[in-house]
Parts: sequence; C-alpha cells; structure tokens
Amino acid sequence: MLESESLFTVTSGKYHILHIHNLRFCGQIRPKLNFIELFGLNAKQCISPLYSSLFALMRESDRMWYPPNHVFKVNETSSEKLLFRIRSDFVDGSVSVPVSHDAQEECLGMAVLDMMRIAKEKSRSPVDIYNNSSYKSFLPKGMRAHIQDYHFVTRKRIRYRFRKFIQQFSHCKVGLRDLKLKYLASLENLQPAFYTEHFHVSEPSIGKVTIIVTGNQGIQWTKGKETDGQVQSSKSLHRDGSIESRIVTINRQDSQTLELEFQSLVEALSFVSLIDGYYRLTADAHHYLCKEVAPPRLLEAIQSSCHGPVSMEFAISRLRRCDNAKGMYILRSSPKDYDKYFLSFYKHCQIVRTAAGEFVLSGAKCVFGSLSELLHRYQKEALRSEGHVFQFTKCCPPRSKGQRSLNQSQGTFTQVFRGIRRELGDYGEMHEMDVVLKVLDKNHRNYTESFFEAASMMSQLSHKHLLLNYGICVCSEEHIMVQEYVRFGSLDTYLKRNRSCINITWKLEVAKQLAWAMHYLEDKNLIHGNVCAKNVLLTREEDRKTGTPPFIKLSDPGISITVQPREILIEHIPWVPPECVEDCRNLSLDTDKWGFGTTLWEIYTGGEKPLSSYDSSKKLLFYEDRHQLPAPKWTELANLINSCMDYEPSQRPSFRAIIRDLNSLFTPGTHSFDIQEPVQFEARHLIFLQQLGKGNFGSVEKCRYDPLQDNTGEVVAVKKLQHSTADHLRDFEREIEILKSLQHENIVKYKGVCYTAGRKNLRLIMEYLPFGSLREYLSKNKERFDHKKLLHYASQICKGMDYLGFKRYVHRDLATRNILVESENRVKIGDFGLTKVLPQDKDYYTVREPGESPIFWYAPESLTESKFSVASDVWSFGVVLYELFTYSDKICSPPAVFMEKMGIDKQGQMIVYHLIDLLKRNYRLPAPEGCPDEVINTNTLC
Repeated sequence: MLESESLFTVTSGKYHILHIHNLRFCGQIRPKLNFIELFGLNAKQCISPLYSSLFALMRESDRMWYPPNHVFKVNETSSEKLLFRIRSDFVDGSVSVPVSHDAQEECLGMAVLDMMRIAKEKSRSPVDIYNNSSYKSFLPKGMRAHIQDYHFVTRKRIRYRFRKFIQQFSHCKVGLRDLKLKYLASLENLQPAFYTEHFHVSEPSIGKVTIIVTGNQGIQWTKGKETDGQVQSSKSLHRDGSIESRIVTINRQDSQTLELEFQSLVEALSFVSLIDGYYRLTADAHHYLCKEVAPPRLLEAIQSSCHGPVSMEFAISRLRRCDNAKGMYILRSSPKDYDKYFLSFYKHCQIVRTAAGEFVLSGAKCVFGSLSELLHRYQKEALRSEGHVFQFTKCCPPRSKGQRSLNQSQGTFTQVFRGIRRELGDYGEMHEMDVVLKVLDKNHRNYTESFFEAASMMSQLSHKHLLLNYGICVCSEEHIMVQEYVRFGSLDTYLKRNRSCINITWKLEVAKQLAWAMHYLEDKNLIHGNVCAKNVLLTREEDRKTGTPPFIKLSDPGISITVQPREILIEHIPWVPPECVEDCRNLSLDTDKWGFGTTLWEIYTGGEKPLSSYDSSKKLLFYEDRHQLPAPKWTELANLINSCMDYEPSQRPSFRAIIRDLNSLFTPGTHSFDIQEPVQFEARHLIFLQQLGKGNFGSVEKCRYDPLQDNTGEVVAVKKLQHSTADHLRDFEREIEILKSLQHENIVKYKGVCYTAGRKNLRLIMEYLPFGSLREYLSKNKERFDHKKLLHYASQICKGMDYLGFKRYVHRDLATRNILVESENRVKIGDFGLTKVLPQDKDYYTVREPGESPIFWYAPESLTESKFSVASDVWSFGVVLYELFTYSDKICSPPAVFMEKMGIDKQGQMIVYHLIDLLKRNYRLPAPEGCPDEVINTNTLC
C-alpha cells in the first residue's frame, strides 16, 4: 500500500497542483506502476474520484509533467517527495511578486492566513505561532528584504499591526479548508501568472518562441518581449511524427497549425500531458488529444463505454432519457471508490476491481481481465439478482460535453446556374463577383420551407470550409439561393477525373478539412444531414511546386431528409444512416458522422459510388444484415470508417476524436500541409462581399481576405472611416490599439490593420460574426429565447466587462447594438470607439469633448460631470439588462421610454437637461414584463 503524511489538497474551482509532503511505499506493491495507479493508491486516503482530474504529477528536479501512462519502477525502498509547491514557491521567491504598497498589504494578509492554518493543524493558538516565529518568514524573500530596508519605526508599526490582526482573528472559527482556499485565492489575485507554464521551442516560420499555457486562456506564444496575442484552443493538439522527433503540432479550430520543436522528448511529452490534462478538466472528460499520453483507464473506459464517477441520480436520469428501453444499461465508475464500478439498469450492480487488476461482478464467481470481457459475457446470458432477471443488450455510453441536436438539416432538389452579383460600394464603385444560383425546381415547391431553412442556416455560419451563402431571392415564382462560385466543382467528379495523380496525402488533407467543417457544425449543435462527396466542392487544386494544398468547402444540405419520401431515402443508402431510413425523425448529430464515414470511403476509393450496383431491396438488406462497405487496405483508416458507420448511433465518435485519428494517420512518410495566417493585410487582397453597417463616422463591411485570389481566404469584418481627418484618424488608431491589447472569449477578436493610399486610409480587420448585433438578433428571434438564455448572454457580457475593468478600460458605449453574436451560445463585446483607459492615479476619466454620446445609457455622473468609470459601465450594463429582457423591442427601447416620459417635443441639449432631471427624481426604466424578481433587483443595484 501507499502511505501519506500531511496531505494538503485544494479545489478552488480552478486548476491547481498535487502537492504532498511525503509519499512512502510500503507493503506489497507491483514493481511497475503507471501514474494513474500510483496516484490512485495514494488518492484513496483523501481524494475522491470526482476530483482526480484536478491533480497531476510533476518531477521536482526539472518541473516536467509526467504523462498519465508513464510507468514508474518502484520497490520497497522507493521514495518520492513532492513539496507543497504553491506555498514554498511563494515564500522562497520563485513567484515574482510586485514590490508595492498594495502587494505588501496582500502578502501580510496571506501571512496571517498561513499562521492561522499552522495553528489549526497543530491545535495551538495563532498568537503562540506568532510568538515563536518571525512573521517575515511567511513572506516572499523579496518582500522580506524590502521591509528590512524600511526605517525602524515603520518596521515596528508593521509588526504591531500584524500582531493586532493575529489577536483579532484568534477567535475566528473559520475551518482549515477555508483558510487554505483563501490563501490560494489571494495568491492567484496577487500574481495570476503563477498558474502559467512556459516552454521554449522552435517554430519553422516564426523561429524561437515561448509557449505559455494557462487553464483559462489556452495556449499563447510570445516572440521576444512582444506577445503575438494569438490565443489557441487546446481542442486539437496531437503528437506528429515518430516519438523521437520531438515535434508537436497544435491544430487550431480554424484548422491552421503551429508546428513546435522541443528541446527534448521529455519536454514535448510534458507539454502534451499538460494540455491533455487541461482539456479533460475543462472541456471533455471522455476525450484524449493523442495516444502517446492517453491515460490507460480512460482508454479502458472508452473501450467499454464506461461513464466517469457520476451519481446514481445521473444514471437514472440518463436511462429515462433513453426511454428505459428493454436491455438498456449504464456502466459507470464509483464516485467514492477507485476500484469499484456500477452496472445500472433498473437496479445497480457493483463491479469490483481486484488487487490483480481483474474484474468481478459482486455476488458472482467469474473473474474477467477487462470490463469489456465482463460485459460481453453477461450480454450472452440472463442475470438474476434478488428475484429480477435481466439481460444486457444495449449500453448507454457517455457523450461528448454539450452535444444535443438542433434539427436543421436538408437535401437537394434544385437546378444550378452561374450568375454575376453586383453591389454598389460606399464611394459609388461597383463590386462584381461570380455566383451560383441554386433554383428550387417548380415540381418541388412543397419543399419551399425546407429550402429556405437551409439558406438561412448557411447564411448565419462563417467557416472557411463552408460554402459562403449570400442570401435568398424570391423573384416571381422562382425561389433562388445565391452562393459563391466554386471553380473546380464537386469532389466526387474531380476524384474520378484525376484519380491517377491524386496521392494519399491529398486525400487525407481533404478529409481533415471536411472534418474541421463538421466539427464547427457539431460545436454549434447544428446538423447538416447530407454529407457526401457530391456536396463537397473543390475551391483550389493542389500546387506541389509551391506546397499549396487542395482546398474544399462543404455546400448547403438542401432539402431536409425529414420531409423526403422514404423511397428517396432508400435510394440514398449508404449516405443516409440506417436509423433515419427506419424513421426520418431519428435525425441527429450522429447522422453526420455516418455520412462522413461514407464520404471518407468515397475519398479513399477515388470517387467510387458505394453500392452502385444495388437496387432498393438489396440496399435495405445491406442495412438489415448490418453489413459494412468494403474495407480499405489501410487498417487504421478502415477502423476509422467503421467507427463512423457504427450501426449504434451513440457509439460513433465525435468529430474532434475523428480529427485526432486523422492527424495520427499523417505518418513521418506523409507530409501534411501547413498554412500560416498572414503577417499583414494588403488592401488589394480584401474582396468586398457586402456592407454590414454604416454610421456617421465609419462603416463596416464583410470582406474575404483572399491573397491567392481563389475564394479560399477567410471572411472578415472590415471597419473603415468615412472621413480620414487627422482627429478621426487619431481616435481610430487609439481604438485599434485598445482592441489589439484585448484577448477574451467575450470580446470581438482583433486580426490586424490594412493601410491604403500611402497609409492615409486605415482599416481595422476583425473576426466576422455572422449573426450581427445582439439588438437585431433579439428582436428577430424573440420566440426562441427563454430567461435562461438571456441570463446566459448577460453572464458573458459581465465576463467581458470584468476583463475590461481589470485592464483599466472604460467602454463608455455598452449597449446591445454593440454586442455581437457569434452563435446561439456566445456573444462578444465590440465597438471600442469611445473606450478610454483610466489614469493610474484615478478611478475615473473625465471627457473634455463629449461629442455625440449614447446619453440614454449613461450614468448620472457621466451626464452631469462627464466622468466615466467602471461604475458608469455598470450603470450601462443595467440598461443592457433592460434591453435583454425587453428583447430590444424598439417600442420600449431606452430612448423611446425616456422621450415619452419627458415629451417628444424636446430637442438638442434640452433632452440632456430633462434626462438629468428625470434621473435626479429617481425615475428609472420600468421593469420588463415577466422579468424575474432577481433580475429586477440586480438591475436596481446597477
């Protein structure tokens, strides 16, 4: 067994380190243990399985993280020592603490907490601890030296105040756990960078860079002293190449890559282990990013479809959602014991892992080498327990986090024509572009609603591997979908025509691009429903001389399979999955995984049509007998296709798992393409698509940045000035610098700038958010929102504004018109044209030239004294809350309500005077109809 002394365990809602004073091995243990087994032996003493993901093991000598599958060679005399890292790093000066009055006060407060903790642990009074030790020994080394330089009188005053605090808190009944949590939280506020990991690596296109990893900001890199500011998602990391190569490739969610060369294999594995652990902790507990560091127990759980340490209530709820189908069961880990599992149907049967690592069902005699073997055995025979007879026939597996279906999927009944789209620009110039006109056939007008739903869905999506949809046109009796023109046509035709010159790397690259498009849809809980090579369009051919890869885009799905006749669904076997042929209402996210598997088979076989010689009866028989398409000779690819085309929908992998497996197929002998973002934007490559908005001082356009001029560039939002005067240009440059300094998931992302006409005309390049402003989105989709969703938006706005306040920025124009919608589940703060930075010596900013201002969102002190602060932004947030719960209805907008109250005859500056008078008389915006009391109370506080 493993014994432990003085364990200090913490969970403060964030990411912390396993810190144990001493680990000692004694008794009978196996000579080789992996980290999970080693951790499990000790964790039984104090850490429940529910919290095991919060911990990891680091080697003290070089601060390298051990992979979960690392094997330790141990014997009876082995000893490992792990220091209480957080406190020791703080006290010995390993953590850089700023030398300032505020930091000193915070450190002294932490020293009080530390003394109280020791007093609790030793059952002594805090005053005794104070009398027998110097308070300076509880402070960082640099802070101790700083205090020592003070005058004697100042040092005595600090010591006196410290003793008074200790005496005051001596009778405090705060528990030991709360003291530890407060200590950690205080350190995190004092020095957030404490929770970062730094890796020094080489990147082919950038050179020497430092990779910075944090749990809440993902992956960032810096070159020299300047931060690139590119925050990466840890959703797509994998090891690339042989294990000796020390190369790690990070795949961003937009499918671009960053290739990193580490100084040693140990450091590369440490980096991957860190990211892999963060990912399971924050995103998906059932997913691993690469096989090299995959925890053995997680692989075992995936193979046997075992849930994590979930509660009995969760298991019952999950079974009910599966309609308690006959033979349905859930396999889950015990939330209390590392070596026990539960097999739940309408009863709960316990499975025990023996000391030898074997499994036995409680009350039974048979012993099995794995959970899969145990389940396979009992699926063949009936189980009797307390008079009940049950046979396990269907497992209810764990699902990726957040997966649910939004039923918006379609097929195709159209005629396609080529056309030209013309649009007038800001300065009278005419923009022309080739387009495709997809016209709904007159014989299928009964599918008009489904046709428009497909167009609507595609118009609200923005991904470089999804076909751009300009909108719809109803002309006389014609219903037309207007899309971008794609030069090389459908993928199946291209594959057949060029079969002899397409290699396996080309096919894998195309498959990976399609998988990224599907992952984007899955992440937004949207179903495509008609994934096939015919609906994949080739925008760009491969150029082997320049290393330019092929580039594909997924087209719209067309008419939903939920409204198509059954004979057409049968005709479309094997693209339509078996559950949808049986009942088209079974359409789900899993439908796309089946279609992707079929498309992957098409790509590998060079555009061959599967089951082309089968008639309808043979196709149905193919499904009834649960056959699979002919397997490719490449075993790993064949396994991936078969997993996508699993006859049990819930067993099909998520698209992030598919991307991981596709990445693993890029062996050292097959070069994968790598595309970097542009270092700078050039005006000649910005292709105008449409105008998004126009104001008194500037306009925002939807453009494609397309340096290769082949429609493969990214769609971006471009903001430019109407009048390039010196004052306007200076204000615009200040806005750009502010946005450039911000990196937060709820703030619109800065991409770059573009100068034209001798650097006199400046443009701001930002990410394009297809749903537009929150004000318009709310008013157009009122029926789709409940209070929970509105509060979700409010919470995200709060997070963004809290980040701005932390950076000492005052937005000054917070309103739903300036909140942009990325997806149904995320909003972002935009438009920083009025934003100011607070002076270091003040908590407010006084505006000398107010100009045109959104006065109905302003706090009283802003109207009367032109003073703006974080508090005035809080007032504006209260108005935003009102806008949210009135769904931004123009009739009850803040200007409409105030103007009605003061009289619509008021003009100019008189409006400001009357508004101030109303606010002084405590008039406020009325409570929205049906608004919860908690929201009304919060709004009143704002």
